[in-house]
Amino acid sequence: MTQKNIFNLIALGFLAWLIPFAISCLFFKPGGELMIAHDLFKSIMIVTGSLSGCFLLYRYFKSITIDFIKQGIMVGVSWFAMSLLFDALVLIPLMKVSFDQYFQSIGLGYLVIPIISITLGFMLHQKVQIA
Repeated sequence: MTQKNIFNLIALGFLAWLIPFAISCLFFKPGGELMIAHDLFKSIMIVTGSLSGCFLLYRYFKSITIDFIKQGIMVGVSWFAMSLLFDALVLIPLMKVSFDQYFQSIGLGYLVIPIISITLGFMLHQKVQIA
């Protein structure tokens, strides 16, 4: 893996966390009160995270030419871990909850990242094998 690929992995992984986090801030009053219904907020965040995550995975895989399955696993696990780490540093202290409470409410949703990235890796691997 080249230094450029490592930089892309980290930079795009940070954006995969930052974009939904920044958008989520638009739905809270300065005191931390949610301005819309909780269910609507969760739905918006699922769509936002999926859309930005898929776009960023597309950008990541554009520079990958080999080892698609390995890359899909690596980027998925890395971004999942990065998201949990950034949330542990920023979001959990803001929410004032335990890691278990956070993980059940938000963290588990980050599993969509490796699910999509590994699926893309297999799809790209199969496409190359056919071509």
